[in-house]
Amino acid sequence: MLHSICRSSSFLRQYLKVLAQSDQGPTSLFSTKAKAFTSQAIMSEKKRKSTSAAAVKEPSAKQQKLDPTKEKGWLQDSLKQQRTNNKQMKFNKQRLRYTSNTERIKQGSEGVLYWMSRDHRVQDNWALIHAQQLALKEKLPLHVCFCLFVPKSELSTLRHYSFMLKGLKEVEKECKALDIQFHLLHGSAGDVLPGFVSDRELGAVVTDFSPLREPLQWLEDVKKALPKYIPLIQVDAHNVVPCWVASPKLEYSARTIRGKITKLLPDFLTDLPLVEKHPYTAARTAKKVDWEKTLASLQVDRTIEEPEWAKPGTKGGVAMLESFIDERLKLFATQRNDPNAAALSQLSPWIRFGQLSAQRVALQVQQCGSSAGPAVASFIEELVVRRELTDNFCFYNEKYDRVEGAYEWAQKTLKDHAEDKREYLYTREQLEKAKTHDKLWNASQYQMITEGKMHGFLRMYWAKKILEWTSSPEEALSIALYLNDRYSLDGQDPNGFVGCMWSICGTHDQGWKEREVFGKIRFMNYKGCQRKFDVAKFERKYCPKNL
Repeated sequence: MLHSICRSSSFLRQYLKVLAQSDQGPTSLFSTKAKAFTSQAIMSEKKRKSTSAAAVKEPSAKQQKLDPTKEKGWLQDSLKQQRTNNKQMKFNKQRLRYTSNTERIKQGSEGVLYWMSRDHRVQDNWALIHAQQLALKEKLPLHVCFCLFVPKSELSTLRHYSFMLKGLKEVEKECKALDIQFHLLHGSAGDVLPGFVSDRELGAVVTDFSPLREPLQWLEDVKKALPKYIPLIQVDAHNVVPCWVASPKLEYSARTIRGKITKLLPDFLTDLPLVEKHPYTAARTAKKVDWEKTLASLQVDRTIEEPEWAKPGTKGGVAMLESFIDERLKLFATQRNDPNAAALSQLSPWIRFGQLSAQRVALQVQQCGSSAGPAVASFIEELVVRRELTDNFCFYNEKYDRVEGAYEWAQKTLKDHAEDKREYLYTREQLEKAKTHDKLWNASQYQMITEGKMHGFLRMYWAKKILEWTSSPEEALSIALYLNDRYSLDGQDPNGFVGCMWSICGTHDQGWKEREVFGKIRFMNYKGCQRKFDVAKFERKYCPKNL
């Protein structure tokens, strides 16, 4: 119902106005006014339809059985039909930007390449959609490549690389079925991609977008090494509203970017067309990848294993989205801050690795508004506004993972209280092993170690306690990012960087009552958590007795 209501222009204008007035913290993602307004709209819509609804007969047993939402796997089938119906959907050119000086494909080229970097999926991928449309226009074969490079780092774990490679294995299989050539290149993009383009005589390179410094450097390296006559096109396939379109500058908070994003949603939150079977076959086909051998060859920390709950790949992500819509979405608005409640989407790993499109998630959740009520708007605020705010922060702030990247007021208050006495001081090793005096903190850390995830409300508490228990804000931020990026499946992502910056450095927040150690940074404590949820229940589940 909410989906049908939102299609009303008058509702949309009022709804966006209410959203623009809302600026609560990351866990209070939807204002009371917005909730009330949405509820009123739903009640009004129900009243309007009550007369006609009374005349509608209850569905027969046969009709109920045919309802796709009653059968497991209904979403996968629904998506196929939706994409087929939208085959002619136009590509909004604001989604792309040319990073090269040339825009024309050289005549006599042998294909178009999509350099897959952040978004590891075939369907619902604006970058691949554009690459195919470009190849079709020029009547050329279509290629996809991924550059596999593993840095020597404590953050390079089996947990992350296994999840990623299993997703890419699914991509290769889908590409083969569509006569699209998938290539796994070994090495940094700047070293291996330009030579591959020249060797295959490819006429254009399309890639996706990331705001983080390493991918931006890869893009710059490729740009420098590519022949000048090859167009290099970047498409933001990760955000609903492209990062550079949403805002040309660093935004202060959700309050300052919300109106800009919501104003553009009618133009960008659209259905996505189908990536079709490609009609132009490459003369030189791709070599089949031995994925097991590839994973076995990687120099990664194999003690950090992939958790059982998260099935890698787009199919796994769609299945998780389906279960969220069917089972947890209705609880999201009221119980998302309770770590004991099954109310969250659990989609962050698939969105982080680009195996699932945030735009597709938003569209599907919107369609279920009639049963979920205010939860839909609450979830869209988090999925779109808050998540895209993190891309904005990382794109326009080179120091997105340092205390120096915080607001001036936050840097000052942290500096003023840097020498305050800490009641407890822990080393990185003690924190990593969950050996503190705080059972709730230990339980949160242990959940992240074993399951590769931590509830969003607890992640804030967890990070703030690190600030309280270490010798400096710089050390606290460094440890928080290390632990999050090493153990969380959704780590090494703008959401993680900004989440830690919000908790420790006040990013996208405001100054609060001044106190020891924290200064004016928002404070959280154990008693506050006890008022929010059953802390003892969570501790019993996740805190081993030997901790």
